[in-house]
Amino acid sequence: MLGPAGSRFADPAAWLRLEQKLGRGLPADYKAIVDAYAPVQLNGHLYLSSHPACPWRDLGEEIRKTSQVWAASRWESYDLEPDEDPRVICNRPQIAFGTPDGLIPLASTDQGALVFLAPEVYGFADGLVVQGAEGEWAGHPMAFAEWLYRYLIGEEMAGWDSATFYPGPVRLEYLLTGPGEHTREAYGPPRGM
Repeated sequence: MLGPAGSRFADPAAWLRLEQKLGRGLPADYKAIVDAYAPVQLNGHLYLSSHPACPWRDLGEEIRKTSQVWAASRWESYDLEPDEDPRVICNRPQIAFGTPDGLIPLASTDQGALVFLAPEVYGFADGLVVQGAEGEWAGHPMAFAEWLYRYLIGEEMAGWDSATFYPGPVRLEYLLTGPGEHTREAYGPPRGM
């Protein structure tokens, strides 16, 4: 759906360093998609805004900063229904951020949703948990590639009332990764594949 890969920053050593810092591996499908396209914004909403080998948009630094913000937040103080509580979704008594057994931020939207890798989602290893723009949480017991596909075909994957379908090819806006660069726009193949 995204078209030919750019692989601007593909670097296995950078992924290895990041995974060593995190104390856990990241899913192969996520790494392949980030290697192929990131830093990028998809269809004007979804950000894969960093890569571990891009000094201007360092994925490790983004994970660290986002995890610190969430670790200091008071998200537990919200009155959450059991099906919206990440502790229930992930089968954990407590939720940590940026730790080997915690939630790792992977992607975000311009509407305020955050996509996290979780060690477990409803029994599925390395599933995804999304904190939507309205503060609600949703679990997706699936791999990142499947989540991304469903997001791009217009399913409600980034929180309440997040479903948006754009007919035609997926639009990729490649983000700036250094001085003197310009954003570049590209399109995936026609739909109907």
